Amino acid sequence: MSERNGESSRDDIFSKAIRAGKRTYFFDVKSTRGNDLYLTITESKKRFHDDGKHSYEKHKIFLYKEDFEKFADGFQEALEKIKSLQEDENDYINPSDETAVEAVAETEYTDVSFEDLDRE
Repeated sequence: MSERNGESSRDDIFSKAIRAGKRTYFFDVKSTRGNDLYLTITESKKRFHDDGKHSYEKHKIFLYKEDFEKFADGFQEALEKIKSLQEDENDYINPSDETAVEAVAETEYTDVSFEDLDRE
């Protein structure tokens, strides 16, 4: 951490940018005046206006050291839930499982005879 005019600098100690489609996420580690570390997570998205100009819409979260573990636990639990739901969704109908496809076909479609099409 650098010193500037006798005060602790609040410059970024670590910064990581992650581009994800139209959004960029920034993870910045900073220090307080008391040299405690905290994390800011910023989502930045480019917005275009009718006049052709653009601006950046930003949302920022401040995460302090006393919350790191709880945040990480909650984040991990949410990711695991997403994975579980996606696996459940993929297990519902697996295209390689012919019996599952046949079972769905039998329950979703009625038996139609071509002779029924000529009747009024």
